[in-house]
Amino acid sequence: MKFLVLWELELARLSVEVVHAVMRMPEYAKKLTDQGKLEKRYHVVGKHGGAWIYDVSSNEELERMLAMAPVYNYSHYEVYPLAEMETPTEIVQPPEGTAQAEQHGE
Repeated sequence: MKFLVLWELELARLSVEVVHAVMRMPEYAKKLTDQGKLEKRYHVVGKHGGAWIYDVSSNEELERMLAMAPVYNYSHYEVYPLAEMETPTEIVQPPEGTAQAEQHGE
């Protein structure tokens, strides 16, 4: 299961503790990447946060990973489940019987 997680620091809570939490994020990200749980991470330009793509086995696993993030208590999160994007020919199928009728010139 893949998820896009957008997180942004709550600037109203900015403190020395928050700065220390932010400084621990690269180490946290490396650990998740090494485990194969974090596919990509990006900085969102103009924001104090990021966009991370997780690959996890369950919603509960994702929840645990977010809760373990150093910035968890200082950030706002938006979580979006992701799905593979199929081509239209894989999604849209002709009505049943149409393919046979076309083969017989009907």
